[in-house]
Amino acid sequence: MAAFALGVLLSGGLVFAVTGPDSTERMADQLRTQAALRDKTQIKDLTALARTTRDWLAPVLEGLALAMPDGDAAAGPAAVTSADVGEWREAATAAVASFADPPSGETATNVARSSLASAVRQLATTVDAYAAARDLRGPSAASALERAARQRSDALFTWSVGATALDAVNVEAGYGHQHVFLQAPPGDGALTPDTEPEGHHP
Repeated sequence: MAAFALGVLLSGGLVFAVTGPDSTERMADQLRTQAALRDKTQIKDLTALARTTRDWLAPVLEGLALAMPDGDAAAGPAAVTSADVGEWREAATAAVASFADPPSGETATNVARSSLASAVRQLATTVDAYAAARDLRGPSAASALERAARQRSDALFTWSVGATALDAVNVEAGYGHQHVFLQAPPGDGALTPDTEPEGHHP
């Protein structure tokens, strides 16, 4: 009996040694777990940053919508002062700075962050382009305003791509739907949020 028990123990230990996780696998599992937890934190922080940035950019977009109605300079721009443009630049510059030195995360989170950061830079360029157009006259001014309007459309589309990716990673992380989209003119081509309730997890 003693010999039999010893044989069972030895054979069991041999099976575990063959089939059980080795130190490399355990370490890999631990690293994956740590990466998932780190990514969840980054997703939460990125969503908060996106909401703050959206609030910063809201008055900029409202002003540009008056200055370049629906992206059409011929529609009759509203009066905009140099002080208005200066405030837009300050807001856009702050938004750009908030995305500086991004942390490295999982691929999907990096895509969401990079898209949002690119959109913010494009919008800052839009403000600069509009400011330069204000100093021009005649056909040159109209052409410059048209380019600025196209840049704005590109910025809004890029943000919508990032916002869609951000929504997806939030759902995957268990936070539910998070819709952090900028207001875009109708027919501008930007992606729009789905109809799922905010925070809902399917």
